[in-house]
Amino acid sequence: MKTALLAIFFCFIGCQNVSTSRVLELSDKFIDISTEGMWFVKFYAPWCAHCKRIEPIWAHVAQALYNTPIKVAKVDCTRFTAVATHFKVRAYPTIMFIKGSYLHEYNGERVKDDMVNYAMRMALPAIQVVSHADSLGYLKESHDLFFGYIGKQHGVLWEMYSNHAEKYQAHSWFYSLPHDLAPTEKQPPNETAIFVYKENDVFYFNTHPELLEDKESLNTTLDKWVNSERFGFFPKITRSNINDIMDTEKYIVIVVVSENKLNEISQTERDFKDMMESIIKENKHNLHQRFQFGWTGNQELANSIAMSELTVPHLIVLNSTTNHHHIPEDDPVLMTPEAILIFLDQIHKQMAPAYGGNSWAVRVYRAVWEARTSLAHMWRGNPVLTALVFGLPLGFLSLICYSICCADILDADEDEGSDETHEKKD
Repeated sequence: MKTALLAIFFCFIGCQNVSTSRVLELSDKFIDISTEGMWFVKFYAPWCAHCKRIEPIWAHVAQALYNTPIKVAKVDCTRFTAVATHFKVRAYPTIMFIKGSYLHEYNGERVKDDMVNYAMRMALPAIQVVSHADSLGYLKESHDLFFGYIGKQHGVLWEMYSNHAEKYQAHSWFYSLPHDLAPTEKQPPNETAIFVYKENDVFYFNTHPELLEDKESLNTTLDKWVNSERFGFFPKITRSNINDIMDTEKYIVIVVVSENKLNEISQTERDFKDMMESIIKENKHNLHQRFQFGWTGNQELANSIAMSELTVPHLIVLNSTTNHHHIPEDDPVLMTPEAILIFLDQIHKQMAPAYGGNSWAVRVYRAVWEARTSLAHMWRGNPVLTALVFGLPLGFLSLICYSICCADILDADEDEGSDETHEKKD
């Protein structure tokens, strides 16, 4: 009966588009049924140019997913503001995959194949069961990083693992396997254990008995561990993922290079990047608990962290908890692997000079630096437009100030002249 009512409801709200599109038009009643089934929803505004541009692509996504359990829909947030408020929509278009009580915002490329593949992956169970030894070998070949649960599927540890698999399904792969299929690189510490396979190595989650007795502490600790381990040893850092990487609460070591439009870098930069990657691989067991390494081809991103113009290749270390950053005093290109390890050890022991932070003075300076940098980019890109945008308001303001000042001067001259006339008459 409930299914029939839902079908009637969708026929009513989407009948105007059935002939032309498979996309369902939702209303504010969607809030009540959003936890039932799987939804791939576009939150949009009619006046948004980006929303109009993605409209035909979204129709193709709906067509591709028509024969799946995934319902593709859209909501006009200007008409149904309660929906936008409920799902905390702050920009248009916002695309979400809704699976039960879990909301996953899609941040990938807005092309049909990428969105369809994302939705199909999210429709799979959050935890997939491995039942054969050769399946584990296949996982190692197909994934550079995945999480695994060893043991029987019950108890508080399994419950917490299931919850976090649902939460982080969009970011990583989660599997369950029997004890006899545990990775041979390291033996599991207990009959039930959680591990992460990361680039040909295995790291286990520390499940000491006291932690298992406190469900709240276990949930917090496991969440922090999964979030810190879901990145590779040396991922590419961009503006879209740097905030997620900072949530690891580690020191973020960023190798700065400059990519051109073809994603190419110079040989000097490549040599420095390769040297840093070799340092990470050789010392990962000692470093990965405290440091998250990565590289960026966006020099502007590194400059905004350092609040200065960095040369490339360069090295900058960001403290994700205090927002302080560290820069080596020597030219990074001339540093040996031993010197870089000493530099990182000094940072860990808080012996290296720190810059930046969260003080009000730093925030003011950062705002001024960002404004100056944006203005410089605008001037280099289009000096005529920049002159018009900033020159006209400043010109009008100058005229207003000039007229006010001149009026005071003229009034003062007239007053002085009238006083002299009265004196002569007397």
